[in-house]
Amino acid sequence: MSSHFRWLILVIALSVFCVWVATPPEFKGVDVAACASGAEPAAVKCTENLEIDFNGDAQNDFVLNITQSLGLDLVGGLRVLLQADIPAQNFSPEELSETANNVSRRVNALGLTEATVQVQGRDRILVELPGVRDPEQAIATIQQTALLEFVDFGGLSNQLTNLIGQEIVTSEQVALRGNVDIEAGDDDPLAGRLAHPVSGLPFRTVMSGAGLQAASAVLAPAQGTGNPQWMINFEIKEDYQNIFGSFTLERVGEPMAIVLDGEVLSAPTIQAQLSTGGVISGQFTEEEANTLALQLRSGALPIPLRIESTQEVGATLGQESVRLSVQAGVIGVIVVLAFMLIYYRLPGFAADLALIVFIFLNIAVFKLLPVTLTLPAITGFLISIGTAVDGNILIFERIKEELRAGLPLEQALKAGFDRAWTSIRDSNLSTIIICGILFMFGQTPGASIVAGFAVTLAIGLVLNLFTAVIVTRTFLYILVHLFRGVVANRRALLGA
Repeated sequence: MSSHFRWLILVIALSVFCVWVATPPEFKGVDVAACASGAEPAAVKCTENLEIDFNGDAQNDFVLNITQSLGLDLVGGLRVLLQADIPAQNFSPEELSETANNVSRRVNALGLTEATVQVQGRDRILVELPGVRDPEQAIATIQQTALLEFVDFGGLSNQLTNLIGQEIVTSEQVALRGNVDIEAGDDDPLAGRLAHPVSGLPFRTVMSGAGLQAASAVLAPAQGTGNPQWMINFEIKEDYQNIFGSFTLERVGEPMAIVLDGEVLSAPTIQAQLSTGGVISGQFTEEEANTLALQLRSGALPIPLRIESTQEVGATLGQESVRLSVQAGVIGVIVVLAFMLIYYRLPGFAADLALIVFIFLNIAVFKLLPVTLTLPAITGFLISIGTAVDGNILIFERIKEELRAGLPLEQALKAGFDRAWTSIRDSNLSTIIICGILFMFGQTPGASIVAGFAVTLAIGLVLNLFTAVIVTRTFLYILVHLFRGVVANRRALLGA
């Protein structure tokens, strides 16, 4: 019996932590209508947020962020329609799909885990961003092609001052736009950019951002009396190391330009052979360095995009609909709790306590991961509550059968939990496998809401394996121990 009391202490401690996470002191509620209307973040909280500094030091970086993000259907957001900036005949449907995948990776890296990205027609991509705080930055990050190029500036040492900050035309840009003529008219996107001052041809691209393995923003130490500068460390893929290494070895002492979307960021002199990686510098701010690193990690967009239209959208459910949905969920849970208590009596009371722990445990996990809550995600959570009740019903019916077969109380309880465990385990695991399949299908552009449903349902199923067996067992054994005399004389209290 002492082991059950130890489990009780653990369950109580875990429950207190989950309640604290689920209802942080700072949370004053989410005004869905105000969030959807685009109110200022200072006036409206569209996500719950609580920061705890474990060392009590405001300068310490080890901070626990507890957030609960809400999806587009609950708080609204931004809908962006992107149009290919080159004729549709110059790219394939596969390239458009790859562009959509890269946009999706950038959106996810911005923290918008329930954003929808889908291809529309032959040359358009639709992006829906829930609860965006800075639409301009989000649009800029998504739209920019982030075409990074390492360009041969050999023999131009005397002209570097005039070229830094200028837009130039390169062989990679020409290839990307279908070999257009750099002398074309105003409709040419490369018109007005500088060609090579000697040959009159595009500058030669040694390697594009496609050769990058990784990129991260770093703060370089100050040199002399100067200030620290933000830079981007990059690593080169193995397939490109010979190309880049051979070029830099041959051009030691010559300048090589680092060009982003046609603009020359810098033109450092090659000091030694670079095979595995290097540094991109260019007087970046911290925000610019992090944004550029994100774009490079997410891959250059195979197709340049322009904004066709933007639209701020309100919550599709509306504040009243959300309130009614929550109310319906609460009523459903109360009905389930009442049924379990009336039909199974003492075991039902233990199951009710375990179900309350299960609910707070799920909410805490949603916030700690975090999981973005949309209507499908909430549906998955509610279904998981039903599976938690199913597990308890299997256990209690098995206990009733053992009691009717004449087993003593202690043996009946043990047999009930032990023999019901395999059924609970197998049924939950089979559903978890289905959730895994749904999650994989949800990774395709436009199907992220399916992934949200699968995630919340799978989390509930996993937690149910803990609460339906360990938590319910602990509560039931403690209650039977406390009321042993009454239960021994009145088996009806066990629902038998």
